[in-house]
Parts: sequence; C-alpha cells; structure tokens
Amino acid sequence: MRTSIIWFKTDLRLYDNETLYRAQEQSDEIIPVYCLDDAHFIKTEFGFQKTGTYRAKFLLACLLDLDKRLRNIGSGLIVVKGKPEEEIPKIAKAYNAQRVYAKKEVAYEEKKAAEKVEKALWEIKCSLEVYSTSTLYHAQDLPFPINEIPDIFTNFRKQVESDSFIRPVFPSPAHLDSPPIPDLVLPLLGDLGLEDAKVDKRQAMDFKGGESEAVLRMQQYFFERKAISSYKQTRNGMIGDLYSTKFSPYLSAGCLSPRGIYHQLKIYEEQYGANDSTYWLVFELMWRDYFRFMMKKYHNRFFQQNGIKSKDHHIASHNQELLETWINGKTGDDFVDANMLELKLSGYMSNRGRQNVASYLVHDLNLDWRYGAAYFEQQLVDYDVCSNWGNWAYQAGVGNDPRGKRKFNTQKQAEEYDSEGKYRKLWLKKR
Repeated sequence: MRTSIIWFKTDLRLYDNETLYRAQEQSDEIIPVYCLDDAHFIKTEFGFQKTGTYRAKFLLACLLDLDKRLRNIGSGLIVVKGKPEEEIPKIAKAYNAQRVYAKKEVAYEEKKAAEKVEKALWEIKCSLEVYSTSTLYHAQDLPFPINEIPDIFTNFRKQVESDSFIRPVFPSPAHLDSPPIPDLVLPLLGDLGLEDAKVDKRQAMDFKGGESEAVLRMQQYFFERKAISSYKQTRNGMIGDLYSTKFSPYLSAGCLSPRGIYHQLKIYEEQYGANDSTYWLVFELMWRDYFRFMMKKYHNRFFQQNGIKSKDHHIASHNQELLETWINGKTGDDFVDANMLELKLSGYMSNRGRQNVASYLVHDLNLDWRYGAAYFEQQLVDYDVCSNWGNWAYQAGVGNDPRGKRKFNTQKQAEEYDSEGKYRKLWLKKR
C-alpha cells in the first residue's frame, strides 16, 4: 500500500494543483493535511502579528471549504496546529506514509520550514516531494536560469512572452482514495491569539474564503458582469467590487491558480473577444510571477533594508510615533489617511492606494520601509510574501525599480483618482 500525505499550504484548491495530481498518480491512499504553523501566529521583530485577524478569518474559511470539497470526493482534511516539522512527521507515522507531497517554496522562512520538515521526515524513512504550483510560467520553462533573470521587469516580460509558454492546467480529481478522515476541527480566532473584528460595511468587497467562492467570483467578474473587458480602464478605481478583479486573496491562499485564471480568460476571449484589458490581467499575473522569481534569485535580501541594492543605500531610522500616525490614518494627508483607514478596518486596499501610502511612509515620513511591509503582512487579507516584500522594496528604491526612488505626489494622485472626493469622504467620515 503506497500511502502519501498531501501537505496543503498556500495551494488550497483541487483544480490545477500539481501537488495533489502527482500524489494521487503515485499513491494508493492520500491523507490531506494542513498545519497551522505556530510561527505564523507570533509577533514579528517589527511589533506586528505575522497573521492578523482578516487573513486568519479568510484562511479558516478556505480550510472549511477545502474540507467540504475533499469530502465530496471521498476524502477530507486533517488540520493540526503546531510546528510543521513535528506535526507532519507525526501524521506520517500514524498512517505509515512513505511520501509527503507539498508545494515548492521560494521565500526564506518558508524554505527553512520545509527543510526542517524534510529532515524530520527522513528520520522516519519518509520523503518530501515538492512541485511549483504558484506561477503562471513554470520556472523550468523560462528562457534564462533563475540567477540570470533580468532585474528589470520589462526585459523579463518581453523575453518570457516571446520565448516561453504557459503549461496546461491539471484537472480536479473526481475521487480520492483515503482512509477514514476524522471530522474537521478548526480553532477559533482566540485559539490563534487573535481578536475578532467587526465587518465594516464600507469595505470594497466581502471576501469569503475558499475555492468555491473563488470560482464564483471569477465567473461573476468574467462572464456575468464582463468587467474584465474594461479592466485596464477601471483598475485604478478605489470604491466597490468591480474596479478590479479582487482575485488577489484567492491567489494568495491558492484557492485560484494563475494558470486557472488564464485558462478561463482564454475561454472568455474566445466568446467575447480579446483587448488591452484582457491582456492587462495577464500582464499583472506576470508581475506576480516576477516577484516570486526575484525572491528565488535574491533569497532573503528582500527582507533587508538595503534590499537588492548596494550596502551604501540610505538607512532610514525608526520613529514609532510617526509610524502610528500612518497606521491609524492620522497623518493629516487625507488621501493617505483614507487608504490607511480602509486597510485598518477591512484588511484590504486598492493597488493605487498601496502605492501612495507606501510612497508616503518612505519618502514623506522617511521611515524604514520594512515596518510598512510588516504592517501590510499583518493586515492584508491578500498578503503574499513575494509580492508584498517585492513591491515594498520597489517603492523604497531598493528593489526592481530601474528609476530608483519613486515619490508619489499624494494630493495630485487624489485629484486624479478621487477627483470628487468620494473615496475620502467614505473612509474619513465617522462611523
């Protein structure tokens, strides 16, 4: 009996999940497992929770949905809490599993955690098999090795578009052979050291976790509302659920894969036509790929204040009082404050808002950009380690921006993107 564990992480889906596909292909029995890593629920060196309330609630909903989808095909999800290097081998021993299948990691802490699990598994004669499941373009299909990827996105994009290809998707399994899986038991937010937060009715969208909700959102945005056909014109909006795809939380948790989105986009284009807007979604997915490949190239340098730049880069000092004015929307800059209040009270912010508040923290307040990145890590429902730290380094002038420091004139931005002041009125008014 070939018994294997599939260790779900940020790939909480059945469709286009190579890890799941290979596990089923090479095993007689599958035990699906998710580990709530204790390290994800601590305070970071910057004083913030590594996982805040909004993302934790979203994650728990994703796990509940994944369990339901697995039980529909004869399996189920075991959720454990603790250190993965202890919990995963413990389950492997209990079920006499010979292999553990998991997604491949590229970020520093995630790689270290996987290495600890692999070492612990070897001690019980169990192997760890990993697969890349998070990108549109597979790393093996790039026209250059990882250490030679261009440090300028445009150069990367042009070469990849001309010399690479997007692989087909993996189908969802129709059935999984599993031993009896116990009923799902999920912790409460309090068990994770978090407090619940009230839902703010001003939020751009009520993000409900899970692959089922992700598929519904994609169906609505593409085929019901046909909003993708005007995406390039609306993507800098700031109010409501249709100015952008709102796929990012589902991508970050792995409820959707970039290739899954691309596949549906191609179906949409066949029915309703391709244009600049449909291309722009692929363009944005390539940016997401790029930050992941950059993290793979530069390892932990994206978490240092100098980023991937030289050591003589200006080092900003920390000022807790100024940082808290930024966090609490009390800087006196109404555009920045409105965006920061949206983030604080909903766990989300538009792309336009993110660029402006990051620029303000770095260039107007002259603070260490890593505190901003760490606060986003705590707050964002769609936090993705590569995109978050890559974008913050970019904005701080220590990442992949060829122009160096890029300072936003926030009042000019407000006039352009919130000309009637509707967004600012929405978030600055008293509840």
